[in-house]
Amino acid sequence: MTNRKNRIDYITKTLSLRGLINIKELSDKLNVSEMTIRRDLEILAKENIAQIIHGGAVLKKNISTESEQDSYLISKAESQMIREKMKICQMAASLIEPNDIIIIDNGTTAEHLPKYMPTNIPLTIICFALNIFYGLYKNNNYKIIMTGGYFHHNTLMFESAEGVEFIKKVRANKAFITAAGVDDKLGVTCATTYEVNTKKAAIEYSDTKILLTDSTKFGKIRISHFADLSNFDIIITDTGISEEYQKYIKNMGIKLYLV
Repeated sequence: MTNRKNRIDYITKTLSLRGLINIKELSDKLNVSEMTIRRDLEILAKENIAQIIHGGAVLKKNISTESEQDSYLISKAESQMIREKMKICQMAASLIEPNDIIIIDNGTTAEHLPKYMPTNIPLTIICFALNIFYGLYKNNNYKIIMTGGYFHHNTLMFESAEGVEFIKKVRANKAFITAAGVDDKLGVTCATTYEVNTKKAAIEYSDTKILLTDSTKFGKIRISHFADLSNFDIIITDTGISEEYQKYIKNMGIKLYLV
């Protein structure tokens, strides 16, 4: 696909679907140099479609955070706090050990975790989101289990009662969980009700529960409660978190990593 117009059409469609694109991945997919992809992205940046970041680009949109609770779109969330989310997942990946059985939650933060996970060790990975699976499936060292179910386009999550029951039958070493809101009084929340049972099962049937969330989520409340902060052993977030929340978390005996 050497024609510039065809490339840009493909890049635009991919960006609209995923909210984030990687230059190297596009270079391999389209069989052109990374410099060519950068030039294509510069055109999209001038048209106010993309914002170029290190190694790729994100979809550029005017995002109304007040509407997220009513209409959550993965492409919206992906373009927020992108660098912080990547750092959070880099830290999370360092906690993974050979032969771990891990659960990876859905969400735009967890989407970055596969990029930083060790590639040369055996792992069993349970996941239930298309974007997570997409980042994992090429590695032959990984035993990947998709729980399946009804596909939700707005979060890229597969959800079903059977998937929840499957999670309840396994035992994971570590569960990497995401959230749309974290409040000291009203707990940990997500933006859609259908996520709740899957998240609860992942937490209940895992040994170490790890919350991956950027600092903007603290003090926010979303529609569906699925956990309390006390349910987590580790929280990984960025340095934008307030001193009050840092103190609150540490006083609860939860290990806090700031990136």
